[in-house]
Amino acid sequence: MVGSWDGSYDPGSQSDESHHFERLHLEPIYDSFVCPLTKQVMRDPVTLENGQTFEREAIEKWFKECRDSGRKLVCPLTLKELRSTELNPSMALRHTIEEWTARNEAVQLDISRRSLSLGSPEADIMLALKNVQYLCLKNPSNKHIVRNADLIPMIVDMLKSGSRRVRCRALETLRIVAEEDAENKVVTEIMVEGDTIRTIVKFLSHELSKEREEAVSLLYELSKSEALCEKIGALNGAILILVGMTSSKSENVLTVEKADKTLENLEKCENNIRQMAESGRLQPLLTQILEGPPETKLAMATYLGDLVMSSEMQVYVARSVGLALINIMRSGNLQLREAALKALNQISSFEASARVLIEEGILPPLIKDLLTVGAHQLPMRLKEISATILANVVQSCYDLDSIPVGPGHQTLVSEDIVHNLLHLISNTGPAIECKLLQVLVGLTNSPTTVLNVVAAIKSSGATISLVQFVEARQKELRVASIKLLQNLSPHMGQELADALRGTASQLGSLVGVVSENIGITEEQAAAARLLADLPERDLGLTRQMLDEGAFQTVHSRLVRIRQGGTRGNRYMTPYLEGLVQILARVTFVLAEEPDAIAFCRENDLATLFTELLQSNGIDKVQMVSAMSLENLSQESKNLTKLPELPAPGFCGSVFPCFSKQPVITGLCRLHRGTCSIKDSFCLLEGEAVERLVSLLDHQNELVVEAALAAISTLLEDGVDIEQGVNILCEAEGIKPILDVLLEKRTENLRRRAVWAVERILRTEEIAYEISGDPNVSTALVDAFQHADYRTRQIAERALKHVDKIPNFSGIFPNIG
Repeated sequence: MVGSWDGSYDPGSQSDESHHFERLHLEPIYDSFVCPLTKQVMRDPVTLENGQTFEREAIEKWFKECRDSGRKLVCPLTLKELRSTELNPSMALRHTIEEWTARNEAVQLDISRRSLSLGSPEADIMLALKNVQYLCLKNPSNKHIVRNADLIPMIVDMLKSGSRRVRCRALETLRIVAEEDAENKVVTEIMVEGDTIRTIVKFLSHELSKEREEAVSLLYELSKSEALCEKIGALNGAILILVGMTSSKSENVLTVEKADKTLENLEKCENNIRQMAESGRLQPLLTQILEGPPETKLAMATYLGDLVMSSEMQVYVARSVGLALINIMRSGNLQLREAALKALNQISSFEASARVLIEEGILPPLIKDLLTVGAHQLPMRLKEISATILANVVQSCYDLDSIPVGPGHQTLVSEDIVHNLLHLISNTGPAIECKLLQVLVGLTNSPTTVLNVVAAIKSSGATISLVQFVEARQKELRVASIKLLQNLSPHMGQELADALRGTASQLGSLVGVVSENIGITEEQAAAARLLADLPERDLGLTRQMLDEGAFQTVHSRLVRIRQGGTRGNRYMTPYLEGLVQILARVTFVLAEEPDAIAFCRENDLATLFTELLQSNGIDKVQMVSAMSLENLSQESKNLTKLPELPAPGFCGSVFPCFSKQPVITGLCRLHRGTCSIKDSFCLLEGEAVERLVSLLDHQNELVVEAALAAISTLLEDGVDIEQGVNILCEAEGIKPILDVLLEKRTENLRRRAVWAVERILRTEEIAYEISGDPNVSTALVDAFQHADYRTRQIAERALKHVDKIPNFSGIFPNIG
């Protein structure tokens, strides 16, 4: 029966080293201490009715096996049947064994103590540490013996060992000692050691994963002590490393879990929560805002307001606590409101997070905070924050005209609300003025709301007061004002031109901003675009700009950029577009303003605009340059110097056959006079025709239209049209013009193309050649049938040139 024992009893699944320590007895072992079944020293000896003593767990297992197999209950030693399975504790034997064990363990700890020195052999240190582990695992009360024996400082000292194995074993030993230390006596002793925590934290960044694993497991045990939480968090980089470990894909799952649980323990300290937020672990801070007491909410919201967050973090925070912060805004506690406003200011600066806040209902309380006056109004410093938040959220491209913000379903772009904002702008300091101007900038950026704002500004008569801000000393305020006026100029350009025309200082301020000799700024780009968008045919404004030297300033700046004297940045393109468009306005008043012609001649603008046609990738520059060349070319016939022929002699006047006209060479064949690109703006002399023709294949229809309009000046009345056609043939421009007609990209392009083709078809050779092209005929017939009245007239004449309509027909009255 004894032989049936399978030897599978495992008192604690001890390792080979544990068995070694179990058998390491410095006092003799007595037979009565050993269980007959386990062959090991008993811990809970019990006696059967026949007087035999066994380990309780072992004999209970024996009885169970007997029952399970259907055998009789017998004593494992005598094999005699037992009448009772009652187990009587052998207290005397147990106390004797415990005393014997304590004496042996004390001696073992003393031996380990003597080996825990950096000068000891590695094997001895490893064995000593393992012995300490064994004793602590065997009996938790031994941890206090370890502490009382001053072993903990010695184990900590092993962390400085040059052996990785010793360091790992020391970390593991400290963890075992610290586990389930209910009274925190062990961890307190570790804390007393000045650099112990710092040393442990350093192991978190070691390359060897085993050391990191042991270090984070030890920190987890230590972090259970509230006294140590603050000390761990105070170490530079500790929380950052732990947060990094929780998101690391290279760490094993157990290490990540321990790091996460350690951080959860460290949340007991507010400063640690702040550090976690700085390191990207925001949830603890957000939880406190949602669930904490008022004083904690105040502290956490205040910190959130100072926290620098990525755009992804802003969205996460807005979704997590946006509504809670908005509700705090509505509270009566001014401190809480201030903290909430600062936090909302931080998280509203990103478009996606701002949209979340709008959906959570931030607009009504913001508008109320800004517009409330009297005893319940916010202090100005908080109104400034509210204005900043509002400026942020209106940049989110949200459909703001659909969100009620006031009584009677008023929206942010309702006339009364805009009037109130304009009134507030006029009655506050620069900081709030700037933010509210930025609000209006955001509202006028959207095509769905800009007209509402324009109508409100016109009805309030605020144009002049808004223009005055371009002279503000504060740069941010000045930039906001210029950007707003730029957005308004396409819709109220004449009103802005009138306001600027009467105030030389404000117009000069804008020109001064444009011409600042610094790297191109947002302010310069906005100022250039504002001046560019003003009505180009406003003669009074153009004359004032000529008188004040504005065009000369712009020209110098443009030349400097083309020479590479200004480093480019993201504002280069809008700035360059603005400069070219400002300079172009001088070409719209050539017929009325002699000084404009003089300026164009002095600065050779025709050549400059011809060169700018090659500004590939900047469509607006190419379009405006072509428009300017059209304006200049239209003046060429008036500026061409016609030759003076000598008067005929007496005989020549009486007998014409005796008169012979002198041959004059060097004349422009288009204008029949002396031409130059600089003085008479002749496109032929300036070699601009080829460049204009190349633009007829441009992807942008507006560029094609401007180029075709400039080319058409070669075919206008007042020039030699036949020579103009020849010039286009030489520039290989006939086919591109026909292609524009055939493509029918826009109605304006078709109108211009029909006009040009009719002029070209006046040349019989070309008309004969084109008459065989059915596509051109079809395009002309389509224009004849479906275009506007004047274009149909021109198309009729073109069809007559190619014999598609009889010359004697008169569907439309003749045109000149």
